[in-house]
Amino acid sequence: MTERTLIEKKWTPSSALKILLCLFWLVAIVLPLLRMLSTMASVDVAAVMSTRKFSRALTQSLTVSLTATVISVSLAGLLSWAVARTNIRHKTIFSTLLTVPMLIPSISHGMGLIILLGTNGWLSKLLGLSGGVYGFWGIVIGSVMYSFPVAYLMLYDVLRYEDGTPYEAAEVMGLSPRRKFFAITLPYLRKPLISVIFATFTLIITDYGVPLMVGGKYMTLPVMMYQDVIGMLDFGKGSVIGMILLVPALIACILDMANRDKGNAAFVGKPYGIKPNRRRDCLALAVCLIVSLLVLVLIGSFAVLGFVKKYPIDMTVSLKNITQAVNMGAIKYLGNSLIIALVVSFLGTALALVNAYMTARNKTPLSYLLHLMSITSLAIPGLVLGLSYVMFFKSTLIYGTFAILFLVNSMHFFSSPYLMAYNTFGKINENLEDVGATMGIRRLKVIRDVLLPQSTGTILEMMSYFFVNCMMTISAVSFLANVGNKPVALMITQFEGQMQLECAAFVSLLILLVNVLMKAVVFAVKKIAG
Repeated sequence: MTERTLIEKKWTPSSALKILLCLFWLVAIVLPLLRMLSTMASVDVAAVMSTRKFSRALTQSLTVSLTATVISVSLAGLLSWAVARTNIRHKTIFSTLLTVPMLIPSISHGMGLIILLGTNGWLSKLLGLSGGVYGFWGIVIGSVMYSFPVAYLMLYDVLRYEDGTPYEAAEVMGLSPRRKFFAITLPYLRKPLISVIFATFTLIITDYGVPLMVGGKYMTLPVMMYQDVIGMLDFGKGSVIGMILLVPALIACILDMANRDKGNAAFVGKPYGIKPNRRRDCLALAVCLIVSLLVLVLIGSFAVLGFVKKYPIDMTVSLKNITQAVNMGAIKYLGNSLIIALVVSFLGTALALVNAYMTARNKTPLSYLLHLMSITSLAIPGLVLGLSYVMFFKSTLIYGTFAILFLVNSMHFFSSPYLMAYNTFGKINENLEDVGATMGIRRLKVIRDVLLPQSTGTILEMMSYFFVNCMMTISAVSFLANVGNKPVALMITQFEGQMQLECAAFVSLLILLVNVLMKAVVFAVKKIAG
């Protein structure tokens, strides 16, 4: 075989596409991050990190994040057990209610806490509480409400697909439930649980919505970064804080990579058998009812606040807040959000599918590099990504346009949909393309007629994920949006700064309604298609 033949064999259209995708990731993720980190060359990093304000914010961020993570993961573990391992009825309804907090911005959870447990909160008055839920415990409670649905979905997915064969063997051997837990369940959960803990911790420590609303004088790093960049335009200091916030996210990404392949390789021989146990089921039902009630109370607080004249002074039902929000551009900005969400859901999903196909079903040494770059956004908090885009794209044609919001949202939320497609493609018979080639069927036809139809459910979930997150994100777009392309979620921070919580509550309800409708559409389409 000649040298020319070898080169032609190695240089295929797939290789060219992978190189183009790697170059795209270089421009979309790597270079903006390097540009942001390069600004630290002109900053006295040691001086910034040695200030009392910074060290205090770092300590408080770690303390509140660790506390909230322990509570959130524990609550999620209890709820996932209640839904996956008991015989309670209406599991679908409970699962839906438990994930509703994921459909609104984190800052809305902080606002809900003010309505319920603030100085003039109705629960505070009912229970005779004074001082309000501000500072440490306010951030903890708000962060738990914001993050536990994510941890719940991750743990529930793990428990739902656990092989029941070892439990049957343990039953035959006469092992007690306690020994089964420590000998089978705990070892099975150990590696996924590590990923869940770090993912939840990262979600909490990089969030600024909840601390901004209920933190008071309890400063955290994301709030400090937001204030320094937005308020004082101190990009150098913001870059230093951004570098610190990258660390926990980077650790979470590495752990996720280390555990993912082993977790996916697990083989389910037989579904877990749930035995009748009235006492267990009553306990599980009570837990699900209590948490679901708390979620409904939080959502209900938005409805109450959005339709009263002035909380808590004048509780008369009024449409004044809706009119005011509309007059200030709520409908226009909602249209912007819908444009962004729809475009990103289509373009992001298409890009994720192409990337996943190239890494899961066309494996070469270049595939591993592409896979690594595709999951990079897992390790980048939204605030950090937004700041890096400001610095890198500021003098380009896309800066200040919808295009940069399409790009930043696609990158911010890319990794999870990509991994959905990667896992789905990896489970489909790997010999399909080779069989098709022997029969004279082109690869594109195999993808169109076999792979994509088998992945319909996954594709719909990917589009839904992009859409929902684009509707409610604040962090990634807060540095990039202007009056012309501003998403409606940014109106919440605007109204919060003007102490117009009633209008902010209406905007939160608006986002929730759109996201619920999107989820309902996806559910209906999946039911028809399936």
